[in-house]
Amino acid sequence: MPTVRAVVTVWLLAVSPLAAQPQLTLDWPAMADRLVAQLALEPGERVLLVAAPGMFDDLIPHLRYAVIEAGGVDIGVVDVLKEPYPEHWDTAALTTGATLSREAYRSMLREFDAAIMLPGATPEHPVYAALQDLLRADQGRTVHFHWVENGSAFSLPGQPLPPRHEIDAAYQRALLDTEYAALAAIQRRFETAMRGQQIRVTSPLGTDLRFQIGDRPVNRQDGDASAARADDGVILIDREIELPAGAIRVAPIEETVEGTIVFPLSQWDGRPVDGLAVRIERGRVVGISATSGQAFAEAELAGVPEEARAFREFALGFNPLLAVPERIPWIPYYGYGAGVVRLSLGDNSELGGTVAGGYVRWNFFTDTTVTVGEEVWVRDGRLVPPVP
Repeated sequence: MPTVRAVVTVWLLAVSPLAAQPQLTLDWPAMADRLVAQLALEPGERVLLVAAPGMFDDLIPHLRYAVIEAGGVDIGVVDVLKEPYPEHWDTAALTTGATLSREAYRSMLREFDAAIMLPGATPEHPVYAALQDLLRADQGRTVHFHWVENGSAFSLPGQPLPPRHEIDAAYQRALLDTEYAALAAIQRRFETAMRGQQIRVTSPLGTDLRFQIGDRPVNRQDGDASAARADDGVILIDREIELPAGAIRVAPIEETVEGTIVFPLSQWDGRPVDGLAVRIERGRVVGISATSGQAFAEAELAGVPEEARAFREFALGFNPLLAVPERIPWIPYYGYGAGVVRLSLGDNSELGGTVAGGYVRWNFFTDTTVTVGEEVWVRDGRLVPPVP
């Protein structure tokens, strides 16, 4: 397994007509080594990179070398089409071409073992979609290395996101310095604790939600992207490992989900809504109210297929290196930080649930208390696992 090199941080000044902005020089070799190490390559495994032109180009040669050094087979890089597309391009032609490309990639890549999805690549791109088709057929595994380019950083009401170099520094530290064995251990403990218990999520604003997970699969994003881990998976995202790592995700038994989710200031249908409360009964959205902007929330839900107006998933972050900072607070990497809760709405089929319809809305909460049975695991947004 490759050795992870020490992180070297260098600050540069980018010339700007307005002001000099610091930039972080990322440690490309160390990042490449870590990504490939988490794949735990077996000799001869074939590895593909999927990249967006102009994004993280400096990382690519180091990744390819790390694959070779680890005994894998470098089968190259597929670039997705650069976006935005020129305005004069025919949308119908692009749609037809994407369908044909997806079919061709499925055939081309049917013997791939692992792929790394670099920033800018999304399931809307034919090669990414083809790889997901193969994953659903229990073929191969992927690492999702989205960084900031795929919209992973979220602001809190009234708080700006930190500058890009600070986000880069936080993500690089989480990627390189996470104690992966400890992360996996606490996630396994939490999964075990949830089985057979009622989980309750409350917040100072009034959220009070209860549910059970029964024997539903729990997806542990602990950074393990090995073949053995993928082969033990039961749902699509068990073969799609996120790096940086940190959260568990589960679709509760729909009929057990009862209560109310109360949101801080949020956007619905692209417009602000304050004091929104969403009532859930047997996993279905049965009513909403808000102090202002209620019509905007109603408009968004009115455009959602009826079957998707439901609770989607519970997710909890465990990575202390991605926790919400006390100063200049923001939500790093999809809420994978310790104590961050995600109470999502919509389609949960990729998680092993029964809700379809295609609509997905992620909702992040940083001040909740999570109780499993009689044990408190999160108190006011702070991870406080019981002593084993």
